[in-house]
Amino acid sequence: MIVTLTANPSIDRTVELDEPLERGAVQRAVATREDPGGKGVNVTRALRAARVTSVAVLPAAPGDPMLAALEGESVPYRAVPIAGRIRSNLTIAEAGGATTKINEPGPELDADAQRALIAAVVEECDGADWLVLAGSLPPGAPDDFYAQVVRAVRAETHPSPRIAVDTSGPALAALVEADLAVDVIKPNAEELAELLGRSSEEELEAGPDAAIALARTIPPARVRTSLVTLGAVGAAVVTPEGAWFAAAPNITARSTVGAGDCSLAGYLIASVEGAHPSAALASAVAYGAAAASLPGSVVPTRSQVDPDRVVVTEAGTVAGSEPTRSTNE
Repeated sequence: MIVTLTANPSIDRTVELDEPLERGAVQRAVATREDPGGKGVNVTRALRAARVTSVAVLPAAPGDPMLAALEGESVPYRAVPIAGRIRSNLTIAEAGGATTKINEPGPELDADAQRALIAAVVEECDGADWLVLAGSLPPGAPDDFYAQVVRAVRAETHPSPRIAVDTSGPALAALVEADLAVDVIKPNAEELAELLGRSSEEELEAGPDAAIALARTIPPARVRTSLVTLGAVGAAVVTPEGAWFAAAPNITARSTVGAGDCSLAGYLIASVEGAHPSAALASAVAYGAAAASLPGSVVPTRSQVDPDRVVVTEAGTVAGSEPTRSTNE
C-alpha cells in the first residue's frame, strides 16, 4: 500500500502541435486531452496501472472537476474539502517532445485545511508501506509543510511507512534541513543544483559523475537515498551502500509531462517487490521513458515498460567499456 499526498493538484490540459511553437502566431492543435494531475496524483495513477495498491490524498471541494476526473479513471482518492477550485495547468507539446508549461498557482490552503490534510494523511498511512509527498506547495502553506507531515506520520503511525519526497525549492530545502531522515528524494538536475548550490543544471545533465558526487554530499542521516533524474541522459541512485547510473533508452518523445512522476512510481514498484536499488533504478528509468513516449500525462501500463532495455552501471565504472550490472543478466 502506497499513500501519496498532492497538496497542490491540478487538471492537466495538454495541447499537441505538429510544428514548433511560435510566439504571437495563431496555430492549430492536432490533439488535446485533459488528465487529473499533480505529482502525487500521477504517482498513484502509475501505481494503479501497475496493479500496486495506492490512494491519493489531496485537497478538493465536493463536486470539483478534479474529483470527477479521478473517478473517471477509477483512481482511489481521499479528498479534504477546501473552498477554492483546483487549478488547471496547460502544457503545449511540440513534435519531438519539447514542452512548454504554464502552471496556475492553485487555491489557498488555510491553517484549518492544512491540519485536516495532515490528519487525513496520518489516517491513510496506517499500515502503509510508503508515503509519497509530491509536488509544489499551494499558496498559504509554509515551506516546512512537508516536514510537518513527516513529523505527524512518524509520531502517530506504528510502524511508520517509508517516505519518498518529490518537491523542489524551499519546500525541499526545509525538509532536508529538518533532519527527519526521509528514505528517498527524487530531484532532477535543476532541483539538486538548487538544493545544494554547487553545480549548474547543465553540468549535472552532462553526465552522471557530477550528479552522483553532489548527491553524495547529502548526509545519509537526513536522506537515505537520492534518485536523481537527468533528463535524456538517464538517472542515478545514491545510497549509503553505493551508487548506480542508468542511461535512458532511445525513444521517440511525445510528452515529458509526468515522466518524472512515473520514474518515481517505477522505483517504488520495484522497491515494494524487494528489488535491489540498482534494479529499482532500472525500473524508474524504464517507466520514465515509457511515459515520455505517450501523449499528455498518460501513464504506462506494465506491458509498455521494458526494464530489460536499461543497463545499470555502478558508479566508478560509468565511463568503462563493460557495465558491472545489467538488468537483463
